[in-house]
Amino acid sequence: MNATLPPKSERLDLVRHSTAHVMAEAVLTLFPGAKVAIGPSIDHGFYYDFQLPRAISPDDLPEIEREMRKLINAHSDFVRREVSRAEALELFKDEPFKTELIQDLPESEIISVYQSGAFLDLCRGPHVANTREINAQSFKLMKTAGAYWRGDEKRPMLTRIYGTAWEKPNDLKAYLDMLAEAEKRDHRKLARELDLLHIDDENPGEIFWHNDGWLVYLLVQNYVRTRIRADGYQEVNTPFVMPQSLWERSGHWAKYRENMFITESEKRLFALKPMNCPGHIEIFKQGIKSYRDLPLRIAEFGSCTRNEPSGSLHGIMRVRGFVQDDGHIFCTEEQIPSEVAKFCELLKSMYRDFGFDPDTILVKFSTRPEKRVGDDATWDRAEAALADACKKANLDYEVAPGEGAFYGPKLEFTLVDALGRQWQCGTIQVDYQLPSKERLNAEFIGEDNSKHTPVMLHRAALGSLERFIGILIENYAGAFPVWLAPRQVVVIPVAPGFDGYAVEVADRLSAAGIRVKADVDNDRMNAKIRKHQGFKIPYQLVVGQKEMDEKSVAVRFRSGEQKVMTLDSFVSYIEEKVSSRSIEL
Repeated sequence: MNATLPPKSERLDLVRHSTAHVMAEAVLTLFPGAKVAIGPSIDHGFYYDFQLPRAISPDDLPEIEREMRKLINAHSDFVRREVSRAEALELFKDEPFKTELIQDLPESEIISVYQSGAFLDLCRGPHVANTREINAQSFKLMKTAGAYWRGDEKRPMLTRIYGTAWEKPNDLKAYLDMLAEAEKRDHRKLARELDLLHIDDENPGEIFWHNDGWLVYLLVQNYVRTRIRADGYQEVNTPFVMPQSLWERSGHWAKYRENMFITESEKRLFALKPMNCPGHIEIFKQGIKSYRDLPLRIAEFGSCTRNEPSGSLHGIMRVRGFVQDDGHIFCTEEQIPSEVAKFCELLKSMYRDFGFDPDTILVKFSTRPEKRVGDDATWDRAEAALADACKKANLDYEVAPGEGAFYGPKLEFTLVDALGRQWQCGTIQVDYQLPSKERLNAEFIGEDNSKHTPVMLHRAALGSLERFIGILIENYAGAFPVWLAPRQVVVIPVAPGFDGYAVEVADRLSAAGIRVKADVDNDRMNAKIRKHQGFKIPYQLVVGQKEMDEKSVAVRFRSGEQKVMTLDSFVSYIEEKVSSRSIEL
């Protein structure tokens, strides 16, 4: 029976989930004795976890794909039925991982299972009606990885096989092409080639910034500093190491301790801070605050460290030591809409300056979770205030019911890069809990001369500076806009006799604040040009007799364009590109 097809995104989810089941049957066919764990759909595809009788390699994947195509072409129905917990335990008695999942369910639970071909799976569904709805030329198995059962390193290590599935072969091709381009743009590869940074194998998750990489870092940081100061923030700095007592009062010691680095001194425990919020409340509490002091905006380039598992680290995108463009706004409830709207406008403007289209920003509005603090009336006001702020900032959003923090609702902002990939960066969260009397006890004197607790807005525009720079590297494939380029100009003489003019040009540009170098090494001109092309320098200025006589420069743009300009006109040209933060050369 043909049901009405759901919208495309839901349809694709059905296809991917169903393809995961087909893969599981193929693996069980090819690897007798294998045990199955779980196999969900995920962004761009699916995976399934197995306990296999032997190690699997990438060379095995084509054979699994061939078996999957046989199963797809068998046109088997996906048949759902409901069974009791006892029946499910009997059906899966030879599958230890499924049995464990079933045993976690209540005795009275009605459990759904799906049969397709010879494969029976414990599954909520839904699925396509028949394997003929899976295009046999629109999927590909991508890679294998190790995965602990239930994410617990004390449990068995399973083999995870990842795949991607699409409705049409052209969609698969476009996705694979995007992955190939993303591989070329991998920030880890480009960071080495451009001499930006390195990460030592003996010290994973910690970054050694080289000169050019640190220049980019400072350019990003100073840009943010300029913007937040203009927006009324006080910049502060809080200790990197703070005592157990503070983290206990904030609640982090109980809820976040496993992610914190702990140290002991003089028989007292301290933690390297994983976040900046408690420190900002400690600053707020210094001196008596009046309602006239609100909103009080505090910002910090806060150095944080988190004990992330080494297997989860990824270049500079996910590290252990990082700096947040962190900020907290202490305000009244009535000020929430205007402060959130003000932050949203700042965030959109900043993303635009970095070359991201603010109209493509995806906003997720996460509402009250089941486990939360505070009464419903307070949550009603907080959620209404966030919705009002989005309206004022002209932001469309998707509601994510139940995904808010336990202390308040939040907005999350996702960028779309040059390859169409999504990166969650900015956030603003409403917090009634941390400043409360029960936690860190922040207070201000209201118009009624009584003590009141401020609302605390946690906000970050970029998130981690390290991760954001990784996003920039990949978005621009290492070819930064002029204002962010660590090396903006190189001057190359056509022969040693023009070294003096090359230095004169470089001095003129340097005096105008341009990052420039005159390459007067002994290499030949063409070798110098090739070398600096590798560093993706925006402008190479070639100078010889004609240029020296006319006080001009022959400009070789990174894009390949060439033109002759007077030195003065080039200085004005690049100054305009930098001041306007132009993305174009």
